[in-house]
Amino acid sequence: MNRRKFLTTTGALGFASVARPFIAHAATREIIVAEPVHGTGYLPLYVGIANGYFAEADVKVNILTIETGAGHTNAVLSGQAFAFIGGPEHNAFAKAKGAELRAVVHCVDRGNVYYCAAKGQEPTGTDWAGYFKGKSIALSQFGGTPNSITRYLLKKWSLDAKSDVTLVEIANSAVLPAVKSKQAQIGVATEPFVTQGVRQSVWGEPFFNIPKELGPYAYSTLNVRLDSIQKDPELVRAFVRGMVKALKFTYAEPDAAADIAKKQFPTMPLEDLKATLDRSFRDEMWSKDGMISRQAWDTGSAVVREAGILKSDVKYDEIIDMSFVESVRTSL
Repeated sequence: MNRRKFLTTTGALGFASVARPFIAHAATREIIVAEPVHGTGYLPLYVGIANGYFAEADVKVNILTIETGAGHTNAVLSGQAFAFIGGPEHNAFAKAKGAELRAVVHCVDRGNVYYCAAKGQEPTGTDWAGYFKGKSIALSQFGGTPNSITRYLLKKWSLDAKSDVTLVEIANSAVLPAVKSKQAQIGVATEPFVTQGVRQSVWGEPFFNIPKELGPYAYSTLNVRLDSIQKDPELVRAFVRGMVKALKFTYAEPDAAADIAKKQFPTMPLEDLKATLDRSFRDEMWSKDGMISRQAWDTGSAVVREAGILKSDVKYDEIIDMSFVESVRTSL
């Protein structure tokens, strides 16, 4: 069943100051940003909304969560949403079908994936091919990024995903229980599950840290239709400017960003939220300036191509447009 819901609707109208009583104020424009899940990885976007960075340009951002595969991408393709947050490989998938989407600003610049070993199964060295061979690995379903990264690494280590390991493909939330019940010796997890597993003594700290191992990664970008760029470049520029300001604020004021996170995730235990944010800041999860480097797409492209999800080599300039980030960076 499709789960579609508005989770955040914030933004404010500006008003003419007393000193300029006769200057008409532009009408606020409302746009929708579709997301595949409401998670801490997208914190800078929520920061931009909470701090009024989009409202400064008379843009009101509504967040629409669509937890159904490519539903967030389809919302933009159909015109239901202005932008979606997700990997630019979705732009490549759309291009293969004749649609034109562009990533216009970065958000998550590292692969948000960690490998944790069950107690007693920890590696003793860095012979990863030897360590992984013969083991059961609990991870997300095929098509999910943790799954794609795992398949990419296995191929890099000359291991066959079907014969050399056993992939226990389940929901992200089921990875910890699978390792706890000994269905798998390795869990491919994200926060807050990583910390929960450590706290429950199911596993120790991650032995393989994807943010550090793979470096810059076009993991989650903000993507719009090409015709939005062509027909309404000022709206795209205003949106990009708000995101860049939000990214800078998130790193400059981590405590204030954490306060916004608490309001976005009121039911998450504070210790889980703190652990999640601490790890994200430590591993420099988010982009600091909104730029999507060519290296970041090279890594993202290699992962989905090795996993067999993307069949063709889609070039950077075909799906990524950094002209708006470049134009707003100098003014911030």
